[in-house]
Amino acid sequence: MARIGLLSMSDGRDFVHRDITEFIGASAASVAGALRAAGHEVIVGDIVWTNELATAAARRLADQRVDLTIFHYAVWAFPHFTMLAAEATPGPLLLFGGLDPVQPGMVGMLAAGGALDQIGRRHARAWGDIDDPVTRERVLVWVRAAAAAQGLRGSTFGRIGGRPMGMYTAVADTDQWMRTFGIDVEEIDQWEIVRRSDLVDAGRVGQARMWLEKNAAGVHYDGKALTPELLERQIRSYYAMRELIDEWHLDFSGIKGQPELTTHFATMDIAEAFLNDPYDWEGPKPTHITATESDMDAALTMQLLKGLSGTPVLFADVRHYHADRDVWDLCNSGQHATWFAARSDDPLENLARTHFYPEVFFFPAGGASVHHLAAPGEFTLARLTRLDGRYRLQAMRGEFENYDAATNEAMMRMSTFEWPHAFARLHVDATEFLNRFGANHIHAIPGEYVPELRAICELLDIDYDGFGDAA
Repeated sequence: MARIGLLSMSDGRDFVHRDITEFIGASAASVAGALRAAGHEVIVGDIVWTNELATAAARRLADQRVDLTIFHYAVWAFPHFTMLAAEATPGPLLLFGGLDPVQPGMVGMLAAGGALDQIGRRHARAWGDIDDPVTRERVLVWVRAAAAAQGLRGSTFGRIGGRPMGMYTAVADTDQWMRTFGIDVEEIDQWEIVRRSDLVDAGRVGQARMWLEKNAAGVHYDGKALTPELLERQIRSYYAMRELIDEWHLDFSGIKGQPELTTHFATMDIAEAFLNDPYDWEGPKPTHITATESDMDAALTMQLLKGLSGTPVLFADVRHYHADRDVWDLCNSGQHATWFAARSDDPLENLARTHFYPEVFFFPAGGASVHHLAAPGEFTLARLTRLDGRYRLQAMRGEFENYDAATNEAMMRMSTFEWPHAFARLHVDATEFLNRFGANHIHAIPGEYVPELRAICELLDIDYDGFGDAA
């Protein structure tokens, strides 16, 4: 849900304003009603027809911390009212013009938009009848984008550990994050996970282990890389992370893991999977975006996508390309939330398709790897990357596919079977993707969100870089 401010502009001549007030009010009520019907909160400001009202009404809306302010033009409106109101409006701004043939709302919107262009004030525009589904969706794209972009501001990212294994693309400039996205970064040592793990209540940990053993498709102990003790160590790490999140008021996180924890303690696969899930063994909970390898731009992308979809967000390596099928194997140790196995609101349905296998040779400390194949469906895939220091959002459409059981297993065994997989058919040529994509990690949410991603780039003043039919 977004919080939207709605400010209607009018004619500055008192005798004209008097005769059109009722028309403006009815038009504004239609806009507000359509947005509320879509599930959003709308705060309607005064109709602006004087200089004083332009500033005062805009300031009152700004005090409500709205995600998006809509300047509404049902009639011709003096453009300087827009300029004064925009000066008092710090956040995203959308101009919405009506197409009534009698009242020149479009003229008012264009005059106001041109004035804003002249001073470099960023804004978006939409027009038409709000009861028309196409027009309404055009407005709602900006509403959803503004809510996701503004949701980043004032948040805190918990960076657990430093740069993993020399990955430049996993480390971002904290000054740039604050300047561009309004995000602070809290640096926390991985020792905190180790230290706090020993302090977790044993009874709580044992109940969690038994829940996994009972409800998963399998917990495949081998007496070496995966034992009940190692699984409990991973569960303890999850609780340690929950403590850090609460204590430091973290909005999203990343855990370095490699090589210290994965060599000498345990993998963070259980912690990362269930932090990203909307539930754990104790019941429903908020999803907490957590990126493996403490990949900062991965976590930032995921937090942005979560703000759009409200669902868990996939994190994966671009692991392998099956050229015979034009399908990519998106696979990364433990990072896929178990929700992706069936995308069900029932955790047991997802767990019934999830196995916990012993970790492979990359991770001598051992523990359970979270294994499943992501359920099929349409997805939007994206990643924030940097080109010569400037942020760009790389985006594409695709589908996740499943095949018969034998084919699924054979394809998964071509890379690392024990890890989670998603078979993705991307709407982009493989050569173009491999030549241009700016990271080894990619992220995805179910559904169509390319228009919102374009809008987010406009709002954040970053570059949009679409692939294939998302270009």
